[in-house]
Amino acid sequence: MSQEQTSAEAKNQEAALPKEDAQKQLEEARSKAAGFLANWQRAEADFINYKKRAEQEKGDTAQRTLAALVLELLPVLDDLERGFLSLPPELSGLTWIEGIQLIYRKLRAILERQGLTEVKTRGQPFEPTLHEAVRFADGEEGIVLAELQKGYRLSERVLRPALVVVGKGKEEEEEKENV
Repeated sequence: MSQEQTSAEAKNQEAALPKEDAQKQLEEARSKAAGFLANWQRAEADFINYKKRAEQEKGDTAQRTLAALVLELLPVLDDLERGFLSLPPELSGLTWIEGIQLIYRKLRAILERQGLTEVKTRGQPFEPTLHEAVRFADGEEGIVLAELQKGYRLSERVLRPALVVVGKGKEEEEEKENV
């Protein structure tokens, strides 16, 4: 009987071992699966972040390229505007002058569609981020009196600050304060 008991106990132990081994293997497999899932989720999040970063960089590059092109075209706009201001009145009605003015307006319209806007100057408070003071003159203190060169923004970024004359106050008032 002892042999039968021993063989029965051995069979029970053998039956228990595979069950315990299977349970261990199942737990290990679950643990590995959870690790793989976590790694996959991190990789997916990293890829999504990479795509967003790449799109942002692509947009920034396009914006910088556009800004560089517009900066190159601004002197052309300035020259055309100065030319129109110095145009003798007897030439203003000629068709070729009107054709050049039409080209100027089309160029301005194209640049405006791309987000180009003029910086407001005359009568505005002096703002160092938008204006560059070239001279000071008698006038209301801190207010832009005249514009020497137009300033421009591209979207929200200042491409070129406006060159302006800023009021420094009245000389008579300064003399009274000094006396």
